[in-house]
Amino acid sequence: MRTDSSSGTLPAREHLPAGDAGTPVLDVVIPVYNEEKDLQPCVLRLHEHLERTFPYAFRITIADNASTDTTPQVASRLEAEIPEVKAFRLEQKGRGRALRTVWSASDAPILAYMDVDLSTDLNALLPLVAPLISGHSDLAIGSRLARASRVVRGPKREFISRAYNLVLRGSLQARFSDAQCGFKAIRRDVAQVLLPLVEDTGWFFDTEMLVLAERAGLRIHEVPVDWVDDPESTVHIVKTATDDLKGVWRVGRALATGSLPLDRLTRPFGDDPRDREIKDVPKGLARQLVGFCVVGGLSTVFYLLLYSGFRVFTGSQIANALALLVSAIANTAANRRLTFGVRGRGGAVRHQAQGLVVFGIGLALTSGSLAALNAASSDPAHSTELAVLIAANLAATVLRFLLFRAWVFPDRQDTPPTAIAAHTPSSPTYSTQPYPQTFGTLPHRTPQHTYDTAQFRAGAAADGPWRDATVQLQPVRPHDTDSRDSR
Repeated sequence: MRTDSSSGTLPAREHLPAGDAGTPVLDVVIPVYNEEKDLQPCVLRLHEHLERTFPYAFRITIADNASTDTTPQVASRLEAEIPEVKAFRLEQKGRGRALRTVWSASDAPILAYMDVDLSTDLNALLPLVAPLISGHSDLAIGSRLARASRVVRGPKREFISRAYNLVLRGSLQARFSDAQCGFKAIRRDVAQVLLPLVEDTGWFFDTEMLVLAERAGLRIHEVPVDWVDDPESTVHIVKTATDDLKGVWRVGRALATGSLPLDRLTRPFGDDPRDREIKDVPKGLARQLVGFCVVGGLSTVFYLLLYSGFRVFTGSQIANALALLVSAIANTAANRRLTFGVRGRGGAVRHQAQGLVVFGIGLALTSGSLAALNAASSDPAHSTELAVLIAANLAATVLRFLLFRAWVFPDRQDTPPTAIAAHTPSSPTYSTQPYPQTFGTLPHRTPQHTYDTAQFRAGAAADGPWRDATVQLQPVRPHDTDSRDSR
């Protein structure tokens, strides 16, 4: 998807440099709400596994979102006893809110999260984050629905999970297999640009993040997992399903109206350094050809109907000019949105003006063909006129596509990003405003550079992350107090 409001791109993915002491490569977040019983065994088991198997420095972050039991005390005790464990305290509920807040404040280049019940076998953790470390992928998810996965859970949850993913495939054209598995990871440079576009603060956070990433063309790596259902889970299935369906409707409407500036999440052609020297690489040619052919076919039918209608009242030349003018305006508008993905009103008048120039070329071809036909026959049959017009339009169509692609709607990706989506939880409408400094053009990482530790402003965490035993964070959005979120 491409919009006029933003033309920035993420830098090419690169393998994270090894041996950079001081900054953890991986930050695993465990969002918790009233988990005083399971928190300590979970953290101890995860810490032991990472120490034994993970070859890079790591951090375990406990994101306590408004627990009312002794969970904060347990988290503080674990932080005091284990150097790699840190605790965050948020005063509002919502798994999505906790993940966005902690991920936004983290300085680790790889960000992950898992549920406190550790339903997923930890042996999948290294395969989950390895493609992100190597630079192969942007996000990684554990999948309980992959063929190689082994899952133990009741028929009710199995049915709900599969039905939900079928809904995502049918409504949002999602290609990933499992949206809600509590086992995911993302590169920090991607999270910095993607998270401000994610509106949900509850359980739909995962799905929205994945759908936007996939629509933007980011690479999502899936890892088959062994997963055992937690029979004591506190998730309210009916309420969660209802909120998820509302989220599907909201995101689907935003994608349909083109209000999300997803083009800034695109990657350059190829991640090999040699590929970055290639300029003006055509992108999306196959998709654009399909869209152009569909629009062209419908436009041709519309044009012929208009021509037949106008021909009743006027001569062939005037009927052809009027039909071609009306259909050309509709064709330009349809190609602008559907074929070349240009959304919004910006540049619409200029695009129509350029489309009229292309229309003039088509008019010259078709009018010239009619003139030649009339010169050859003084009274040609109506069917003959239509056949000549179809042949002339085929020639004009090829030229029209080339002009649309190269002149009217060219790919413009050399301008640095200057806008970022802003929204409130009460409205799915997105608008643009200047980038915060943290979300400017993202530099390439090279093995000679250390990690960029500039942090997103996430309440008190941005001023002193990891400093106190329990850091109290303010919500990322001041009015983000959605009461629907519950664990």
